[in-house]
Amino acid sequence: MTRKQKRLGSIFGILFVVGAAFALVLTALSDSVAFFNSPTDLATRPPSEGQRIRLGGIVESGSVERGGSQLVRFRVTDTVESVDVRYAGLLPDLFREGQGVVAEGVVGPDHVFVADTVLAKHDETYMPKEVVDDMKARGLWKDGAVVASEGASSPKIGAPSPGGAGL
Repeated sequence: MTRKQKRLGSIFGILFVVGAAFALVLTALSDSVAFFNSPTDLATRPPSEGQRIRLGGIVESGSVERGGSQLVRFRVTDTVESVDVRYAGLLPDLFREGQGVVAEGVVGPDHVFVADTVLAKHDETYMPKEVVDDMKARGLWKDGAVVASEGASSPKIGAPSPGGAGL
């Protein structure tokens, strides 16, 4: 082999290794590309134990319960599934029932989402487009807020959903 052939072989070898490493990184991160998971996402693909995620949806009407020491329990829904959320801390001023919310945290052993951060928004900015379109089609969404509730069920993560098998 000539010096030129060795050099070209080395360059192609390096490019192959870098390309393979890049492909592995993209494959590993493919599940966490979303800005947040909806309650339906959690019901269909539960996170691994201790995995930090973002949960996005609407605060279900009639679900907010305030306890002592700034403990708040509420449900986040996407009109298909609901997830129970527990949060200890001060809530944002815009937090209220029927509004969009994104909570960061982990799913506990009792299938309740334990949030350590709650972000609230007054319009559909934090809502998946599909959820907002579905709610608009059913007359549940107007001017960036939920206008009525269909009485969405509130199965916990891991409980059998009405439309399919359990997790």
